[in-house]
This record gives sequence, C-alpha cells and structure tokens, in this order.
Amino acid sequence: MRTLKQGDKGAEVKKLQERLLERGHNPGTPDGSFGPNTRSAVSAFQRSIGLVVDGIAGPATLRALDLISHEDFLAAVSVIPRVKIDLVAKMFPGTPLKNIEQNLGFVLKALEDVELVDKGMVLMALATIRAETAGFLPISELPSKFNTLPPGPPFNLYDFRTDLGNQGPPDGERFKGRGFIQLTGRDNYLRYGQKIGVGNQLVENPDLANSPQVAAQLLARFLKDKEKKIREALQQNKLDAARRLVNGGSHGLAQFEKTFKTGAQLI
Repeated sequence: MRTLKQGDKGAEVKKLQERLLERGHNPGTPDGSFGPNTRSAVSAFQRSIGLVVDGIAGPATLRALDLISHEDFLAAVSVIPRVKIDLVAKMFPGTPLKNIEQNLGFVLKALEDVELVDKGMVLMALATIRAETAGFLPISELPSKFNTLPPGPPFNLYDFRTDLGNQGPPDGERFKGRGFIQLTGRDNYLRYGQKIGVGNQLVENPDLANSPQVAAQLLARFLKDKEKKIREALQQNKLDAARRLVNGGSHGLAQFEKTFKTGAQLI
C-alpha cells in the first residue's frame, strides 16, 4: 500500500478509513476520499501511539494499523542495510573491532524482529550500548557505592529492593545488571525472559542475559516497551530525556549523546 495523504482517493483510502474506525478514531464516512476528517483521525492515531504527527499515512502508520506486512515495512523504512561494521566503529572509537564484528549482527536482527529499524530508534539502540557497555560486549554490573554497602557482600543494597522483585540474599548479586541494557532485578529477569521467548530461563540462569543473542533481544524488547516515550523525546531533540527512559538518570549521557550525534551524521 502506498503512502496516503489528503486529496487521495480510492479503495486504499477506504480501507484506511475503516481501519481507523476499528481503532477508535473517526474519519467520518468511509467513502474512499482522504479529506480533513481523515487527516485528523490519522493524526489522532499517530499521537496515541507516539508516531510523528503529520496526518499522513506513511509506512510506520500503515504498519501500526496492520495495513502493510512486516516485510513491506522493513523495505520502506529500514536503515539497517546501511549500518555496517566500519560505520559503527566510527561511533565507538577505541572499541575493539572484533567486538563489533561479533555482536552487531545480533543487535540489528533483534531490532528488525521488533520493527525498530528507522534511523532514530537504531541510533537509540547503538547509543545505549555505548553508554552502558562501551566495548560493544554484554557485561555484568560491578560492585559500587550505588549497589553495595560495605563491608558487603556485593550488591547487598539490591537484596531487598521490592521494586525490583528481589526477595533477599542472594537476589541482589544473582539479578545484578547484565547485558547491553544492564537488566536488573528478579522481576525484570522473569518479565523480559518471557517476552523474548525463553520463559523462566533467565531466572534459573541469570548469566544467560550476557549471551550476545539474548542480550540483543533484551535490549530491543526493552526499547520497544519504551518506544512511544522515546520517540516523543527524540522528536523534541531531547536526548537527555531519551537516555533517562533507559537508565533512569544521567549515567553515560555524554557518551550516549556523542554516539547518537555521530551516527546521525553517518547514516
């Protein structure tokens, strides 16, 4: 299906109008004529799911309405074919090239699976990896003043974090941050393990979160869950707000912003 905008007419417009009605956004009578009412309904739908609000039914909007296939959407909007190892190496100065070679494919495939393939969300993923791990490798969180109260044991400040679902020792250390996204806490290990299709395996074997393929899937799934608010932040060029949606603070913000801006020039 082609991009549809005000002034267009035909069966595709009628199908769009019918689908908007099904989703609770009234374009008026589905008559196959894309007028002001249809434009307003498209804008309302876009706003409701965090897409760019322009009143035009482009690939992202059509895909969100299930009017085009996964494959057609990727063909229309994906920048992933342009994200090559040498380009990413420029975004990750000082990172061993072998790490990018080994792990970039897992990350890009995971982003494709959840349809985060446009420039903004691909840059969001890569900049998040830069801020969280720097070396383009899934890593484990280290003991610090933020997670450990001397004399220890390590991660004892996490042990009774009910907001993370931890139930006391040794949950703090067992469910410390891991992967590209630094997944933390029993609840997250359970929830995101189920979301990526490995059931309870992350709870039973937390180190699995550092497997490159699993770590990439966790990163993509986490960003997908935050997609609407991330897109809103990126639309307003608020990279600090986008970063906080992942990290909760400003840790790694300088690296995140530099990597995002470098990638924006290269892709």
